[in-house]
Amino acid sequence: MKRLILLMLLFTIAISACHKDLGHYDIDMPEVPVVSNLDSVYTAKVGDSLVIKPAVTLKSQADLELQWRISVIEGTDVLYTGASLRIIFGLQAKRYPAQLTVYNKTNGMKYFHKFFIDGGTEFSKGTAVLSEENGISQFSFIKPDGTVQARLYKAIHRKDLPPHPMNLMLLRNRNTGGTLLGYWIITKNGGVRLNANTMTEDPKYPNQLADNFFVAPDQLEVGALKPHFQGVLMGVINGTLYGGTTNTWDQAPTYGMFAPAEGNYVLDPSFVVTMADAGTSFIGFERNRKQFLRFNMYSGPTYFDTQYGVAPSPAFDPTNVGMELLHIEQLNNTDCYAYCKASDGKIYELHFTVKFTGPFEFNALGKRLFSRPDLITSATKWQGAKNGLIYIAAGSKVYRYNPLNEDVKELVTDFGGKTISMIKLSESEESLMVGTEGTIYYLDITTGKNGSLLKKQEGIPGAPIDITVRTN
Repeated sequence: MKRLILLMLLFTIAISACHKDLGHYDIDMPEVPVVSNLDSVYTAKVGDSLVIKPAVTLKSQADLELQWRISVIEGTDVLYTGASLRIIFGLQAKRYPAQLTVYNKTNGMKYFHKFFIDGGTEFSKGTAVLSEENGISQFSFIKPDGTVQARLYKAIHRKDLPPHPMNLMLLRNRNTGGTLLGYWIITKNGGVRLNANTMTEDPKYPNQLADNFFVAPDQLEVGALKPHFQGVLMGVINGTLYGGTTNTWDQAPTYGMFAPAEGNYVLDPSFVVTMADAGTSFIGFERNRKQFLRFNMYSGPTYFDTQYGVAPSPAFDPTNVGMELLHIEQLNNTDCYAYCKASDGKIYELHFTVKFTGPFEFNALGKRLFSRPDLITSATKWQGAKNGLIYIAAGSKVYRYNPLNEDVKELVTDFGGKTISMIKLSESEESLMVGTEGTIYYLDITTGKNGSLLKKQEGIPGAPIDITVRTN
């Protein structure tokens, strides 16, 4: 009992002592940095510079560090350290929460300031350009007012594209009203897919060509790829015909992934493809056996070897051409011209048509020496038009060739002696776009104009390789 009384007495003394300590203390709170010139919402255009430069004041001497974070739910947060935020905005066209952290490194305190960034896009209209500058692949964008956003891929991604650029394609699924499926930048040994609105990688799909295979080959050498109207790629890789799958929803991650046409063959890069309601079919050229081969798209690309009929009295045997293929140009869904080199070095022009839906028939219409073999080298550029003309770029000149009468006429625009790196027909085929170092020329090829200059676009980094125009 005495022990309990003693404990209660001690507790009462302790409480009394605390009550008497009224706590007259001077609390030295650290000075709070004052942030001004920081808005609550910023608007950023995809591909343009985003600069936010607040004013931070502090009376006392301290080591301050400004840390920036843009939160990205569907990807990696954007982190940046510096007195001002200075980046190329490469996110999607949506609102992002952001935060400025003022870090007082002297005392370890951090102060947080929230704001938002509304992403917009300037890529809904304009011209995307693939070029080569001093051996480096460059991706740029020309706005409708002619402003060039040069080296855009490098600015957004802070790395280089794969070397040896070949093609640039904007894919749309025409079966679903033109659903955009992004840009493909194709290079000799790879490729990169970009979201068409942001020019960043799209998390929905494989973004590297090497990842776009159901079963990836050990090595990757692109021969030629072309866009299909359902928004996938089809063409020759490693001598094999590959087709992008369309057997699923176009928003599925496997849409457009490559499956091969299995078979014993090695294809030349140059091929013919016809896309019609009845299906998609191909004519390829076997390098070793020197013969034309048939392929069709059913559940996937299917190899049919030389299983096709040959029209009576052919001008040449398509199953035994006996020459090296240099190039095939398809002018429309009917007329095709193949340019081949014989063992004696002479170049022949083969004219043929193919009935692409059953019964499958190859009609060899003509074989003759090509009238201008001097125009054909490994660097020659070709563009076949639906009106039956072929445009050929050789060296620093562009020619219009009519295979019906073998007429060859040089276009009137002078390119200043610069080597031509690209020719491409407009969608209407009323103009021809010609690329030289740093410049794209737009030529009028309507009746009677013979390639007169419409305008030219300068400021392209390096030599244009391919372009694609987006109107919506």
